[in-house]
Amino acid sequence: MRRDGRRFQSELLPLIAGSPRGEVKVNDEGHIVLRAPAPGYVRHAPQLGRVLRPGELLCELEVLGTVHAILVPDNAAGSVVAENGHTKLARKPVAYGDVIAVLDPKVGASEGAGIAALGAATGTSGLVWKTPLGGRYYGRSSPASEPFVKVGDVIKLGQTVALIEVMKTFNRASYGGAGVPEEARVKRIVVKEGDDVSAGDVILELE
Repeated sequence: MRRDGRRFQSELLPLIAGSPRGEVKVNDEGHIVLRAPAPGYVRHAPQLGRVLRPGELLCELEVLGTVHAILVPDNAAGSVVAENGHTKLARKPVAYGDVIAVLDPKVGASEGAGIAALGAATGTSGLVWKTPLGGRYYGRSSPASEPFVKVGDVIKLGQTVALIEVMKTFNRASYGGAGVPEEARVKRIVVKEGDDVSAGDVILELE
């Protein structure tokens, strides 16, 4: 995970509901509930639909004027399906144990699937790959690097095809999804480098 230039007082892990010893615990709906490890103000809470993996920045927690980085625990991953309810506030007040985010571990939890576990589907023009995450699209790891994929390339399950930047965090997007072929040829790259995309936008047309 890429960190931005800010310095945090410390890095903390959220509480996992019902998990006193740190093992993965899911609720009746099969979701992982991440709770505030201290009272304070949550800043930059994760957006709905964002896929989080272990070690990534979940949010920032301001406690008595000191900002702490809250990291996704090693035993938690998935797509954000619910968040702290104060959606209009830049600094969301939380008490100890309040919900920061609820993750669905069935979406994007595996390292091989990246954020694209549900990113491929058959559209009116054939097979397409869609981003399940809104943010800024990058087709290469740096301006001087080769693109992850080019028109005519054959991509395989688990292959990185893009980076999606969300709040200064770069999320690896990989080809995959239920029912998609193990290999597909890139027919067209729909978006341009640095374009802003919304969840569900078509990124690649495939064949």
